[in-house]
Amino acid sequence: MNNIISLNIATPAEVAKGIAARVKARRLELDLTQEGMSARAGIKFATYRRFEQTGEISLRGLLQIGFALNVLHEFEALFTQRQYRSLDDVLNNSSITRKRGKKNG
Repeated sequence: MNNIISLNIATPAEVAKGIAARVKARRLELDLTQEGMSARAGIKFATYRRFEQTGEISLRGLLQIGFALNVLHEFEALFTQRQYRSLDDVLNNSSITRKRGKKNG
């Protein structure tokens, strides 16, 4: 039985817009225009402008922005911590073993 409750209340679109807002704030802290930021990141201006407005961008584009802002290391930390399903999983985890994912369907 799964006793862990997920408290994720933000949608992927909301998270994306939040990231875009934080990138915009960082850009403004650095006194860069959208054109300057897009040039620094090596992405098209229209792509960068759409990102700030909607939060939509390719993963590669987002990584390029992260590189330009010197925060690429934060992306490298994504998905590195194991997710436990119960306290028993935590207590019984003496080593990491490979498992296959469940097939959907």
